[in-house]
Amino acid sequence: MTKFLFIIIIVSLLGLSLKTNDKKETRQLERLDRGLVAVRTGPNEVFISWRLLATDPDNITFNLYRGKTKLNSKPLAESTCFIDSAASDEIYTVKSVLSGREQTESASCSVWSDGFLKIPLNRPAGGEMEREYIPPVRQQTQNPQEVNRRTENRPAFQQQNRRQYTYSPNDASVADLDGDGQYEIVLKWDPSNARDNAQDGFTANVIIDAYELDGTQLWRINLGKNIRAGAHYTQFLVYDFDGDGKAEMVCKTADGTVDGKGKVIGDANADYVNERGRILTGPEYLTVFNGLTGEAMAIVEYIPGRGDVCGWGAGECRGNRADRFLACVAYLDGVRPSIVMCRGYYGRTTLCAWDWRNGELKQRWFFDSDKGHPEIMGQGNHNLSVADVDGDGKDEIIYGSCAFDDDGTPMYATGMGHGDAMHLSDLDPDLPGLEVWAVKETGGWGSVLHSAADGKILFRIPDSTDVGRGLAADIYPNFRGFELWSSRSGGIYTVKGEKITSELPSINFRIYWDGDLQDELLDRSFIDDWDYINHKPVRLLDASKYGGTSINGTKATPVLSADILGDWREEVIFRSTDNSSLILFTTTIPTKYRMPTLMHNPVYRLGVAWQNVVYNQPPHLGFYIGDRI
Repeated sequence: MTKFLFIIIIVSLLGLSLKTNDKKETRQLERLDRGLVAVRTGPNEVFISWRLLATDPDNITFNLYRGKTKLNSKPLAESTCFIDSAASDEIYTVKSVLSGREQTESASCSVWSDGFLKIPLNRPAGGEMEREYIPPVRQQTQNPQEVNRRTENRPAFQQQNRRQYTYSPNDASVADLDGDGQYEIVLKWDPSNARDNAQDGFTANVIIDAYELDGTQLWRINLGKNIRAGAHYTQFLVYDFDGDGKAEMVCKTADGTVDGKGKVIGDANADYVNERGRILTGPEYLTVFNGLTGEAMAIVEYIPGRGDVCGWGAGECRGNRADRFLACVAYLDGVRPSIVMCRGYYGRTTLCAWDWRNGELKQRWFFDSDKGHPEIMGQGNHNLSVADVDGDGKDEIIYGSCAFDDDGTPMYATGMGHGDAMHLSDLDPDLPGLEVWAVKETGGWGSVLHSAADGKILFRIPDSTDVGRGLAADIYPNFRGFELWSSRSGGIYTVKGEKITSELPSINFRIYWDGDLQDELLDRSFIDDWDYINHKPVRLLDASKYGGTSINGTKATPVLSADILGDWREEVIFRSTDNSSLILFTTTIPTKYRMPTLMHNPVYRLGVAWQNVVYNQPPHLGFYIGDRI
């Protein structure tokens, strides 16, 4: 059998689309190296793991070396991890073997002596704002004691002059910026006076950096005073959009943005910040930045502009509705990735797709609910997902309670309205296609499982309140498919709607960590296994013991979770408590399972690309992993 046929088998098992257009092109796949990682786990023990790629033939095996000493008597074929009894910290090297012959391809790494990787950062200097808006206290009584009591209990952002600010690491993404097959980190820095859209007030500038995993800084982009800081404003995408092997970074910019080469976009002296600290006038741009240098390569008008600021929902005119942004990467032609920038979801809803090809940024399509689609208004989430849900080889965008086909036309709207969390995967492997588990804010919908292809409701847990959190994860090996729960579900359910227990696990992220085929639970700085016999968590990692902590306040999410290194299990990145570094953890638990990197699965890889968008959600695979071994 030829190598090409092996590739077809592996890729199809992963769920990678090999559907072709007239030119017989296949979906662009990220070129990665072996991602070799070695971690000291004891005085005389080192854990080593490496990537299997979707393009590897089935019969590939590996030789592993410590220095010049080969550690295996016969090529390693059962898994892509190994425990070496060694006290020295020599360089480890892995080499592929095909048909008994060792190949020239190899990867090497040094040993992490601390059990994790600490990535030093160039923390931006804090400062003092020139001005600040202090919200007035609404006095509903003339009783002086009552006025004083309410003043003392005001939120901190109302009690204090917030001119002083510092920076802390926030959301991140990974991509290969320099074409060497290894991931770099693109990190957003948020100032301490960042604001929610519902809050007035001035904010310091948003800053975006790029780093190698050893802490080498590649560039810094300062978005300037005309981009407000907060979770809903800056959605950045890091991906190889033109297929040259090097990723770009794309985000919304404005007059005063400074690129990685120090060049100012637009008018450096422009100041559109109003007396309440909001930015409701002035030009808005979409900019493609060079991933290696941070240089602005293309700048176009952001579509759509604000237009009537009051026209984005509920007649709200402060910008709370008009400045709600989402973004994602989608293979809209089934071959190359496109940029999709989105504005609005409480009322008016818009999506604009762009292609970055041959040094040009061209609009592919634009959808606007104001143009004859009232059923779409108010059906968006604080997040989104991307997958080929109709089986045509091209990606669709699941926007919450509605979905869009690859050409930007609406596929359906469920009418269930806005929600804060959703999860898309093959949640029920006994049903054709993919499913979505989502929580809803209004209308009594509560927690809902529906078909990703047509919006059909499969089961729901009604609730008259705002259900703020929900999670889908496979944590019970004795039940087929995923398990589902939410902050108002009253327990854990199977995908068939059967209640398993009234116990409630954490409701944040899921992660593959301990070597079996079930999910572990990631919340705050912890990773927990779920004891499915006694229905309780079992702590596997406490990153706070090593100086790690979460981001995004009460959302308590990691800087990033993704399959960044090593075998198919995932890594997690936290910020350090002093905000001077990132701390990357990889599992050191052996696994008997061998499978390609999760980053070569389309649904998962695009999930990592949109993970930083607004209310962060964990990535999911596009297939049920329990059926693939």
